[in-house]
Amino acid sequence: MTNSRLLLVVGVLLIAANLRAPITGVPPLLGSIQVDFGLSTTTAGALTTLPLLAFAAMSPASAPLARKYGLERVLLGALMTIALGIMLRSAGASWFLYIGTWIVGMGIAVGNVLLPSLVKRDFSHNVAAITGAYSLSMGAAAALGSAAAVPLASAWGWRPALGSFLILPLMALTVWLSQLSARTAPARDTAAPLHGVRLWRSPLAWQVTLFLGLNSTIYYVAISWLPAILTDAGLSPAKAGSLHGLMQLATAIPGLALAPLLRRMRDQSLPAAVAAIFSAIALLGLLTVPQYAPTWAVLFGIGTGAGIILGLTFFGLRTENAQQAAALSGMAQCIGYLMAAVGPMAIGALHDFLGGWSVSLGLCTALALLAAVMGGLAGRSRHIDSPRQQGA
Repeated sequence: MTNSRLLLVVGVLLIAANLRAPITGVPPLLGSIQVDFGLSTTTAGALTTLPLLAFAAMSPASAPLARKYGLERVLLGALMTIALGIMLRSAGASWFLYIGTWIVGMGIAVGNVLLPSLVKRDFSHNVAAITGAYSLSMGAAAALGSAAAVPLASAWGWRPALGSFLILPLMALTVWLSQLSARTAPARDTAAPLHGVRLWRSPLAWQVTLFLGLNSTIYYVAISWLPAILTDAGLSPAKAGSLHGLMQLATAIPGLALAPLLRRMRDQSLPAAVAAIFSAIALLGLLTVPQYAPTWAVLFGIGTGAGIILGLTFFGLRTENAQQAAALSGMAQCIGYLMAAVGPMAIGALHDFLGGWSVSLGLCTALALLAAVMGGLAGRSRHIDSPRQQGA
């Protein structure tokens, strides 16, 4: 591998490290933030909801920006946006916290949309390997951030702890500056603005959308509230933060084995259903036997991690051409992120109303079981608009 090629791989991995950790590092600190600003559980949950709303708003604009300015420059701008948001949210007043969180979400949205396109363009013969590597980078950075957040906050306070995530975009910017000599467009099947009325009438398109959306909803509920759930169950904040990180590290495990396996399977109904059932078992375990929380954290991470990979893979497997895949990606990610945005705030409001997590965990278990049904339907070997799936 040439030096320039190696530098590109390192750049991809460092960008990937920014696509989860700046958001998932917040929940272990929510207790301190709530006390400092006098926030309710619901308003604190907005700190996880805002980035998801930014994802839904910004994702359709990412591909047109890359076509106009080039992938490399727009990804550089995404890293700079993430850095700006991290600095703002640690600056002082509560409104800085919320504005900075929204800006972080905008930067991450661009990276989420464009990084897979860059991998497809520059590593067309090693897509599975590079995708698995950058999924591992995302999970490892998020896990490290979650595990370190509470110790850093204990030593310095929550603002410096949140501000420490600035090291991620700064490292990526240092490497990515070397790529600015190129100005290239995204791959043709990069997610684009929604189009195709027929797609919105397709049962299969809705099955894919609901599978991804339900999986994302329970994932972001856990990202938001798992530390609070565990501390209410009697764990220390540091232990809860460590398990929060362990869960995120476990989401990378399916990326190491699932992609090669899927290439050999015409029908993905079984793995999709099993992934969601893993999540349901983990949620039920947290509800009934929280003393085994490390087991449930790993099982939930594997289940939701596999669900994300399967949901994204369905964009290509369930469609007949790149344009249709892009339209399905736009539909599923827009609706999925909106569902995921509602989840943490709704669960936080339910906790405030009932004073506990039991009903919330039961509801999330039911959503995971519904995701298993949708995954079983979405995983069938058929294409949108093919005669076999009409009326399915």
